[in-house]
Amino acid sequence: MQQTQKTAYEMIGGEETLRKLVKRFYEVMDTMPEAKPIRDMHPADLQSSEDKLFMFMSGWLGGPNLFMEKFGHPRLRARHLPFSIGKAERDQWMICMVQAFEDVQIQEPVRSDLLHSLLNLADHMRNKQEG
Repeated sequence: MQQTQKTAYEMIGGEETLRKLVKRFYEVMDTMPEAKPIRDMHPADLQSSEDKLFMFMSGWLGGPNLFMEKFGHPRLRARHLPFSIGKAERDQWMICMVQAFEDVQIQEPVRSDLLHSLLNLADHMRNKQEG
């Protein structure tokens, strides 16, 4: 009998854990002084940002493709072009995500792989010319 490999979505605990992770990510961003520059790029009310990140990450992690169903292809880089994103902004975003992973207790073996993939994704969003 063939075993099917679990998705990252399933490995972290599915919808419930992903909702907690995304909620915590924005709580950290909203309160961490080091994240103020990226917080200022977001609307005062973070709910729509939280909803969109949850929907995107659901599909990205192998769960329901909620973002594509509602908005079409994510086109992440294009959606982020209005914002000046460099190494500092990438790192601020990652600090918030690492803290959220810690607080929600995302465990190995999936933790390191996901954080590495998220760093690559965040790095891809960079659009600011830097020396």
